[in-house]
Amino acid sequence: MNEIDFILEQLKGLTAIDSPTGFTEYAAEHVMNVYKKMGYAPVQTAKGGIFIDLGGKNEEDAILLTAHMDTLGAMVHTVKSNGRLKLTPLGGLNPNNTEGENCRIYTRSGRIYDGTFQLIDASIHVNGEYNDTKRSFDTMEVVLDEDVYNKEGVEALGIRTGDIVCFDPRTRITDSGYIKSRFLDDKLSVAILMGYANYLQEQDIVPERRIYQHISVFEEVGHGCSYLPAPVSEVLAVDMGCVGEGLNCTERQVSICAKDSHGPYHYATVSALVAAAEEQGIDFAIDIYPHYGSDADAALDAGYDIRHALIGAGVYASHGYERSHIEGVRNTFELLKAYLD
Repeated sequence: MNEIDFILEQLKGLTAIDSPTGFTEYAAEHVMNVYKKMGYAPVQTAKGGIFIDLGGKNEEDAILLTAHMDTLGAMVHTVKSNGRLKLTPLGGLNPNNTEGENCRIYTRSGRIYDGTFQLIDASIHVNGEYNDTKRSFDTMEVVLDEDVYNKEGVEALGIRTGDIVCFDPRTRITDSGYIKSRFLDDKLSVAILMGYANYLQEQDIVPERRIYQHISVFEEVGHGCSYLPAPVSEVLAVDMGCVGEGLNCTERQVSICAKDSHGPYHYATVSALVAAAEEQGIDFAIDIYPHYGSDADAALDAGYDIRHALIGAGVYASHGYERSHIEGVRNTFELLKAYLD
């Protein structure tokens, strides 16, 4: 299996596991097992992230690569009197692009139920206000695929406030190379980091710098990489690159972020990434993300004295049904190799 095929297989394995922020135990177990099979000794942090030492010669200039396995999702806010569920979002889940999506409700007793997230009174032949109703968590609800019609019936199933609601990823890789799925942010980058770790093992490479990886959790709520388990001088967040009007990046490129909503990234590190991309002929774009924060930002906010940067494969329709491309994956992977090797 070549490097890109390995990454795509890891992506499909990851997106098949529900892991909204705060509910990442199953994904963490999967990630731990993948790294162990590669020959590494991953360690789980107290709040559930995975820390891996990839080795390297120079420990005084160690670098941490971080990507997050937590995704968007929801939680049961209220069991309604009619047997439907009102939700509250986990992270930046947007009701406008989750309407009509299938979902799963995980109860604390271990039972899992299916449902669909719909507008209240979702039949357009009945609801004359269907087109004019603003989609929000107050105007939408989960319709359970169970014969329940009141609050008591739902509670008898074991469903209650605080239960986790996960949405179908609908992962698909087209013949033309496009990768479509919910939660490419940031499971695509986790897969790329897995691919880089596998590359080092298979090629028996000992990097010049000590390299650590942190597969974080709670990034979607702002504190994924707020703790660094080892002394590092640089944090490189590998997260989705933004694609949209006013930006340069496409899904086929690797994006190098110069500035996000938290401020500029470290100028010398960004410049070094650009130089590495140019030297190796990697297809890249430099962009500024207007509404974005990364794990590298979280490390700075936590008070760490580090250089920080952000790269990632271009992803369109962020926080919705997202789309990237195999060439974007390849360019991101090649930039990691060029910068770190």
